[in-house]
Amino acid sequence: MKRSEHAALVALLQHRPEGLGWQEITAEVLSSGSALETWRHLVPDTLFDEAGEHEALAVADRQLESWVEAGVNFLSVLDAGYPDRLRGIHQAPPILFWRGQLLAKDPAVSVVGSRNASERGLGIASEISRALIKEGVTAVAGLAAGIDAAVHRAALEASGRTVAAIGTGINKYYPAANRGLQDEIAQRGLLLSQFWPDAPPQRHNFLMRNATMSGYGLATVVVEAGETSGTRVQARLAVEHGRAVILTDSVVQQNTWAQKLKGRPGVHCVSGLKDVIEIVRRVISERQDAADAMKQLLTAL
Repeated sequence: MKRSEHAALVALLQHRPEGLGWQEITAEVLSSGSALETWRHLVPDTLFDEAGEHEALAVADRQLESWVEAGVNFLSVLDAGYPDRLRGIHQAPPILFWRGQLLAKDPAVSVVGSRNASERGLGIASEISRALIKEGVTAVAGLAAGIDAAVHRAALEASGRTVAAIGTGINKYYPAANRGLQDEIAQRGLLLSQFWPDAPPQRHNFLMRNATMSGYGLATVVVEAGETSGTRVQARLAVEHGRAVILTDSVVQQNTWAQKLKGRPGVHCVSGLKDVIEIVRRVISERQDAADAMKQLLTAL
């Protein structure tokens, strides 16, 4: 995209004209197909001042330049390289920052669970991660302690691709204990953030990150979680996004939220690794069949 489009999007997100939230701004930008046109529509009387360019756009442009100079990769929801599946959800981040290799089409599955995981839970998460890598599937997690870290480490040990969707800015490390892991993921996989580069960890960030993880992947596997765990939010969002949700039998047995999800379309309860992989294979096959059918339809038109 042109630099002016990126600057307009940053200005919109920083100034939030008419009190619009980020999701509303994203919807406006996607609807118009232009951040600059959206800016002109929402800020019509102050687009230009006597010096020529509105100061907010100039400030945003300088911010973009500072990111470029610092080697920070970024793109907007309108850019061609933006992940296809993620763009399709209501909570699509308007801007993404990343380190590593960003793919527009990435066969990915999220594996999530508790920070205070049991040894059994950590073992199951690692097994699932390794099995996904063997299938050529990217293992996605949130770089938190516990299940997330186990998923990332297992994927890297299996020489596979892993994506970490983090709840801070791309320049921050959280938790500090995962600093080395975060750097390794950035070198060998993908580190992904939807927050300003120096944003600190905040509680609501991690819930937003969960929505991004769900939207990025084809499915979400919940290994181990508590009744009030943020993981339950991702499971519910995955249902909303039309993604498969795979719950281990222990999660269903121990949580009322999981029991309420059981039986809904796309929600699966599994008792072993074989069940997880069979469902993942089926999801990938169904997605491919749908893509092929759409391609044939477009060719026929």
